[in-house]
Amino acid sequence: MKTRLTEMFGVEHPIVMGGMTGVGYAELVAAVADSGALGFITAHMFDSAEGLEKEIQRTRDLTDKPFGVNMTILPSINPIPYDEYRQAICETGIKIVETAGRSPEPHLPDFKANGVKVIHKCTSVRHAKTAERVGVDAISIDGFECAGHPGEDDVTIIVLLPATADAVEIPVIASGGMADGRSLVAALALGADGVNMGTRFLATKEAGIHANVKQQIVDNTERDTVLINRTLRNTSRVARNSVSEQVVEIQLDAAKTFDDVKELVAGTRGRANVLEGGDIDGGIWTVGQSQGLIHDIPTCKELVSGIMEEAESVLAGRLTGMRT
Repeated sequence: MKTRLTEMFGVEHPIVMGGMTGVGYAELVAAVADSGALGFITAHMFDSAEGLEKEIQRTRDLTDKPFGVNMTILPSINPIPYDEYRQAICETGIKIVETAGRSPEPHLPDFKANGVKVIHKCTSVRHAKTAERVGVDAISIDGFECAGHPGEDDVTIIVLLPATADAVEIPVIASGGMADGRSLVAALALGADGVNMGTRFLATKEAGIHANVKQQIVDNTERDTVLINRTLRNTSRVARNSVSEQVVEIQLDAAKTFDDVKELVAGTRGRANVLEGGDIDGGIWTVGQSQGLIHDIPTCKELVSGIMEEAESVLAGRLTGMRT
């Protein structure tokens, strides 16, 4: 299956695993790459450019297939060395970068000078148009269903995706609610050149998170997420548990500030207690509504090949059978 995504980035299948904090390490990224999809190391998990460079080399030691680096540009309690990350990306010869959050424009001159293609994640058509105008190479458009930051407009992917495809000329990747071959076919029909999956790749054997978390994703339904930080206009979709429900309860009072939930929503707490420790109620952890479509924990190779087989079956079977 060839699309502008596969052609631009030299991958076999139009499937992407974007950057994920606490998850986007070499073992998973390499497994995604070897499956024929496109995976991203998450830069801000490393305290320095040297740490990122080592992870890039570790990934190269595990695969000879294309992969990239994610730079999510967001406000942070502790400063993040974005300029150093950019330099490390260019010096190590990485040719694909995924950006998200704030505008990637300050980083684009260096990336372009070094032949780096940039995918920018957006949550609205207006931001996608701006990203195209400043020079990114592709858009990953996040629908309201997505894990993490869905923006503040609450537009689902079935509307946001074709609206974005109509508004820009560069390739578009559908993100949010994507989990299987049906998702891929639907996204392509709506104008996408591929799909981005985060939650689906969490529930794989190579994902370096606790088995309890993977099983919880399988056990959960599409209703088992909540939105936090809405009153702060920094909305995040996370797993429903005792901590996230406590945050929602506190934020029913619009006068509450970030300081009132700071300890509860700390990313370090979620990574240590949940992703590493396996305590499902130990902190905030990110997951999307697509968990309602996840029923097993395969290898990345099994997952991607299964998605492609299902997509082909839908195209050749159900949809063809409907034609008169």
